[in-house]
Amino acid sequence: MSTDASRKANRNGNANGLMPPPTTAAARQKLRLRLNPSADHKPESYEDMQLEFSPLLFSSLERYLPPAVLNSSRDAKFQVMRNILTRYSPDGERTRVQKHREYRQKIIKNYQHLHKQLYTMHAEDFFVPSFLKAIKENKEESFRSILAEPTPGVYVFDMLKPNFCEILISEVEHFERWVHNTNCRIMRPNTMNKYGVVLDDFGLETMLDKFMDDYICPMSRVFFPEVGGSTLDSHHGFVVEYGMDKDVELGFHVDDSEVTLNVCLGTQFCGGELFLRGVRCDKHVNTETQPEEVLDYTHVPGRAVLHRGHHRHGARPTTSGHRFNLILWCRSSVFRELKKYQKDYSSWCGECRREKKERQRLSIASTKSELMRKNGISAA
Repeated sequence: MSTDASRKANRNGNANGLMPPPTTAAARQKLRLRLNPSADHKPESYEDMQLEFSPLLFSSLERYLPPAVLNSSRDAKFQVMRNILTRYSPDGERTRVQKHREYRQKIIKNYQHLHKQLYTMHAEDFFVPSFLKAIKENKEESFRSILAEPTPGVYVFDMLKPNFCEILISEVEHFERWVHNTNCRIMRPNTMNKYGVVLDDFGLETMLDKFMDDYICPMSRVFFPEVGGSTLDSHHGFVVEYGMDKDVELGFHVDDSEVTLNVCLGTQFCGGELFLRGVRCDKHVNTETQPEEVLDYTHVPGRAVLHRGHHRHGARPTTSGHRFNLILWCRSSVFRELKKYQKDYSSWCGECRREKKERQRLSIASTKSELMRKNGISAA
């Protein structure tokens, strides 16, 4: 490399167009993500690269890059975004993800599907006509025409056809029998559920990607923009099982998601009501529930509940029968990065909103008191 070329490489990153990690506070400030995406920017495709994160994460994140980076080479943008995602996902987490990927590949290689039609999206076979019509029209009034909102931010609507629910349950039970017969180790959906399966682990990841992108994102953009509903780029999909010989109930919690879809698949059961108790940020997750935030919901097979991941909830005991629910945790890497720089969550956290209103009330009262005091002195 010539001296001039070397100087140019040192100024702009390196000879391959990669940008070094920022070393000063000023440099890091310049590489912060934008609060609003560049609407007219067409992101690169990262599908052909060997990545430790989903290619969709990079394409989604790219629109939020600052102007100084947005027009750089793909490799330069990749390096900046990878630095951001690496901060978000520490070494231990990346090791866990890699081990899980190897576990998943082993299952997919050996497991024989029972219902092959589940593994690609067939919208007319999966969804009820009213839901498909609303998605096709893609307007807020169309969405609201098919749903109920029993409490602010919780949307209930008919979504899945009975046949889809039946074959998904059948596939889950077939997979569980295969796991038992082969002595395969199974990873449960989360730390709270001791029964149930992760759908992505045995080949449904691609179908669920399309499920989220084409059928959840349109509604999330309308109803949950303040928590990343417009930038959902990954998911965790699973089926949970409840019954006297399974998980009986589920404790009070929030989800590791920005938006959660919860659809009852069936079959015959009593009890198991979903209870919801208001949206909270991490700081306020254990604060008191206000009377207007109380909602108890009875599951109906095929009917969906869509809510923010931080909407506190739990499940009451299932007193008889068996209940299966499809859960899709939808996540936004963009929102999670931007949240690091935010201090005010009053646009979605109920307790933050109450604290903000109380500060405003006290400020107005103080101003009014001061004006009255001055007027009193003037009159005297």
